[in-house]
Order: sequence, then C-alpha cells, then structure tokens
Amino acid sequence: MKMTAFKGVLAVAGIQLITATMALATDITVWCWAPEFNGAAMNEAIARYTAANPDTKITVVDFAKGDLETKLQTQLASGTTEGLPDIVLIEDYGAQKYLLSFPGAFEPLTDKIDYSQFAKYKVELATVEGQTYSLPFDSGVTGLFYRSDLLEQAGYKADALKDITWEELSAIGDKVKEVTGKPLLSVDMNDAGAIRIMLQSAGSWYFNADGTANIKDNPVFKAALTSWVGMLKNQNLYKSVSGWGDYTGAFNNGDVAGVFTGVWMTGGIKGNNMSGKWAVAPIPKLAGVEGAGHASNLGGSSWYVLSSAPSKDAAIDFLQKVWASDVDFYQKILVGQGAFAAYLPARDGEAYSAADAYFGGQSVWKDFSDWQAAIPGVNYGIFTNEADAAVTAQLPGLIDGGDIDAAIEAIDAQIAQQIQ
Repeated sequence: MKMTAFKGVLAVAGIQLITATMALATDITVWCWAPEFNGAAMNEAIARYTAANPDTKITVVDFAKGDLETKLQTQLASGTTEGLPDIVLIEDYGAQKYLLSFPGAFEPLTDKIDYSQFAKYKVELATVEGQTYSLPFDSGVTGLFYRSDLLEQAGYKADALKDITWEELSAIGDKVKEVTGKPLLSVDMNDAGAIRIMLQSAGSWYFNADGTANIKDNPVFKAALTSWVGMLKNQNLYKSVSGWGDYTGAFNNGDVAGVFTGVWMTGGIKGNNMSGKWAVAPIPKLAGVEGAGHASNLGGSSWYVLSSAPSKDAAIDFLQKVWASDVDFYQKILVGQGAFAAYLPARDGEAYSAADAYFGGQSVWKDFSDWQAAIPGVNYGIFTNEADAAVTAQLPGLIDGGDIDAAIEAIDAQIAQQIQ
C-alpha cells in the first residue's frame, strides 16, 4: 500500500510538472512579407532568442505585402482580434495611418525600448502624441546599384556616377544601351517610388506637416515629376515591367544593367551569382533645386506588437533581447540579407566597415552609412499610397506629351478628393 501510495504521489507530481511546463510554453506569431529579407532576418532573431528561451515557439507567417496589409486593415476595422499576430511588420509609409486609424490597436513601447539607440527619423515615424509604438527595423537609404562590368564596357567607371543629375543618368543609359544592348533600368509604371526618392532627396514630400497636400505650388514636386517623365520618355533607358517579380527579375537575370532603390535590395542582388560585377553609387540629384542632394530613402519597415496579442509580454521581451540589444545579430543580417540597421550601435561592428567582394571590394555599408546620415527628414503623413496612385494615373498621358502643369492640377485634385 505504501508503494502504491508513493507511485500515486509521483504520478500526481508528474502531472503537475507537465502542467507547469505547458504553462511556461509560449507561442508567438509574427506576420511579415519578403521571406528572403524580412523573414530571414526574423528567423535569425528567433534562433538567437529561442536558444536561450527553449519554451518559446515563434512562428513566422509570410504574406505578399499587399495581402498582409489588406488582412491587417480588414481585421482591425472589423474589431475582431482573434487570429491577429503578436508581432506584425508595417512599412514606414503606412505607420501613421495605422496608428491614427486604429487607436489602441498597437502596444506603446515608449518605456520598453531605449529609442535613443535608433535612427531618429525612424522613431518619429512611429510616434503619436508622445508615445512610440515600433521596434525600428531596416533603413531604406537609397543607392544606384549597377553592373560595373557593363558600365565599364560603355566607358563609365565609378567616378563618372558621382554627383550627377537624373538627366545625366538618362544620357548614361543611352550609351549603355548602345554599347551593351541592355537598358540601364527596369521600370514599373504603377510604382511611384522614383518620385518619392526624388522628393525626399530635396527635403520635400507630398504633404505639409499639417497634412495638407503639397503638390500645386511645390517646385520640388514639379521638378521631380518633370525629371521622371523625361526619363520615362527615353525608351533606351529602361525595360518596362509589371509587378515585383518582373521588376527584380530584370536585374537578377541580367536583362538590365542596374536599379536605383533601397539598401534592402542588397540581399536579392547578392543572390545572383555575379560576384565582382556589381557596384553601388549615390543616387542622382534633382537639377536646379536648391538643397537637393544625393541621399534619400525608399521604404523601410518596423515591427509592431498588437495590444490584443495573447503573448504580448513575451513578444516585447523578444524584441528587447534581440532587436534592441544584440549588436552581433545586426552584423549577421547585414552580411546575410543586406538589412541595414536603424539600431545605431550596430554600426560600430566590423561588418559595417568591411569591404565586400561581391561589389568589387567596395565598402558598400560604409557608403550607405554616409548617405543615410545625409537623408533629409520628412513627415510621410497618412496618405502616401493615395498620392502615389494620383501620380501614376497621370504618367501615361505625360509620356505621350501631356502638359506637366495640367497633370499637377489633376494630381492635386485627386489627392484632395481621396483624403477628405
């Protein structure tokens, strides 16, 4: 009887131990897009965190970017929190829209994260009424990635791409096409990223600080639209593509000789097995615009914790322990994915000063660091997507010879209608 009783005690103790272990286990769900970039960086962070926290399971759910935004928007608008993730990636252009449209949906991290350690412009984008909500992730500092072997065939070395205007880049494209048979760029007419790059490079944006449209009487906007339309009229300059796959495939497959975009494209370019054949130059500047420079931003995103998240505290701990403190982590994702950190201490690491053989020995990360320091700060507001749509709607007519001033009036009117 004593042995039976003892076994019974052991059985009860075993059940209690299992129950306690189950209670300690934590599941965290993350939503993001671009598995080769955002997903890969997040998986590296997960490996580091779960090595020290084996009872935590973190699952990454990959979406197409548009699908994620639609699903998040729809569910937040419905008021139903079931099925939402613990952590979600949000592009910086959309941050203010989510935060202002869905107050209370995202957990403020003001007292949880030391924001003095992050790039100031990224922190401001996620701050509303004194509360900051994001864990800033990647910078979108821009550069002109180009096939150095092809441009050298056309007579252009690295110095020839410094301190040039967009019009001069177009002329370079003519020569590259003539000599190599390849256009310099791939262009999707439904993407207004070029306009955004040009605007921010001169410290301007679609909107004023008070949210009103900054289109009609904005000389920077007119200069940007004029430059971009002039480039689009030069059919030697680019290959017309449709959608993300065609856009990236054009330079990944060697169909075009370059791309101007954010630093986050580095990982994709380095997957092309073309080591030594690529280089990076500063973006061109707007001609005739006072204060215009060669530094700008495109995209970039940050991590947000949902207030309704069942594992909210664990999610915040995960962000604190890796994303807000692990300098070595940022070296790893820089080299592996080209994830250029908004976490300032990471830039003291060796990876940020190292030469990169893939880019012909160029210290690309140091260059991007220098360019990032010169990016003008602007307030993206909450209607960037609507402004993009208004711009792209006018491009076909402008390419066919339409009047710039009339197009600007139409863009301004469409934006005014959409933001009412």
